[in-house]
Amino acid sequence: MAAAATLELADLSTLDRDRDILAPAGLLVLPDPVVIVNRTGSLSDTKAFGWQFITQHQILPTAQYSGVQVTTFMDRDGPVQPAEWRMAVSLARASGSPLPPLMPDGMYGMRGDACLRVALRSGPRDGEWGGGRVDDPYDDFVGRYMFAFWRLIAQGVTDASPSRGTSGMRPTAGGRDGSMLPDPDVRVIRLAAPTPRPSDPAREVKRVYHHRWPVRMHKVRQWYPSRQEHRVIWRGPYIKGPADAPLMVGEKTYLVDS
Repeated sequence: MAAAATLELADLSTLDRDRDILAPAGLLVLPDPVVIVNRTGSLSDTKAFGWQFITQHQILPTAQYSGVQVTTFMDRDGPVQPAEWRMAVSLARASGSPLPPLMPDGMYGMRGDACLRVALRSGPRDGEWGGGRVDDPYDDFVGRYMFAFWRLIAQGVTDASPSRGTSGMRPTAGGRDGSMLPDPDVRVIRLAAPTPRPSDPAREVKRVYHHRWPVRMHKVRQWYPSRQEHRVIWRGPYIKGPADAPLMVGEKTYLVDS
């Protein structure tokens, strides 16, 4: 959520689906639904995002480009419960065909061909997430959230490995009765703490810090010499300063002498 808050429309146009997205199809289920305020002021809650690779077409028959179709799912029992929705859920349950916990809510098309190799605006931008509703007047929250999700995974804050244990397992005829073997079509993504960036001794020697402070997540354009391009990455949140120094938290006030 914090990373998505740093993004702009031009950033989304740098998405390269074949390089930035680990799997051509997937389903991301949130631990809690996100309440979104739409452009008309109405509320909706989103509990999951599904995606799949598609070929998108422009007006001309031969104008095609690689794209990603994103489907949002609302929470059947989520916090947004208008009277009409409660009635529909009750009628479906009474008829013996209850609605599933995740209900399709909308579809979005995203370009995945990196039509912009470099984001138009390059300034750093901070992002925070403290809960609450998300204002979405331009109907771009889904694109920003999924872009941040895919890029953060590709950035190295996760560990992708073949399935182990009971997750990603299926009964296999080649094993013993009741045995479970790894499913080669399933990859388990484990969240991992990002490796701290090494400090530059030439720069750090000029500064002596006497306290620690939290640094918010912020977007930067990182130059990759091997690819000869800039890419959007995120740094933070993290605690900066000596490990044995006191932690400085709270609000900050600026005083200007005139």
